[in-house]
Amino acid sequence: MSTIRNYHHFFALLKQLPGADKETLVASFTDGRTTHLHEMAAREYDAMCASLEDQTGWKVQVRKKRSLCLKLMQQAGIDTTDWQHVNEFCRHPKIAGKAFARLSLADMDTLQTKLRAILRKGGLRKTPVMPQPTEQRSSATVIVFPMHNLAES
Repeated sequence: MSTIRNYHHFFALLKQLPGADKETLVASFTDGRTTHLHEMAAREYDAMCASLEDQTGWKVQVRKKRSLCLKLMQQAGIDTTDWQHVNEFCRHPKIAGKAFARLSLADMDTLQTKLRAILRKGGLRKTPVMPQPTEQRSSATVIVFPMHNLAES
């Protein structure tokens, strides 16, 4: 038996194939042993998802959208050579709210729209660096009174 509990990926791929039947697909990848997803072995499930990915062109779509998002991030001033910076940026609630690797195709479309809006408005604002206070010399004003004139009066 399989330990897979989340079949989201399978159903997302199945939705892209109009007319495809879940039971028929499962039966074909288990050699007719079962028509239930939860009774599939992990290797059977993985093989089925890989086949569906090839049929739908899912991997190609993901690669293209990720590449475009990274290009737009780079133009906006984000260091795309450092995954920590990319994930920090994407995790911001106003950007995507999750790490870059967790973005779905729809999330990447939304991210592209936001990045283009950022670029139209001039890119990301750099946080101003406050200059370190330098030691200031206190200037004292010295007033000189001629004392020799006071003694003569």
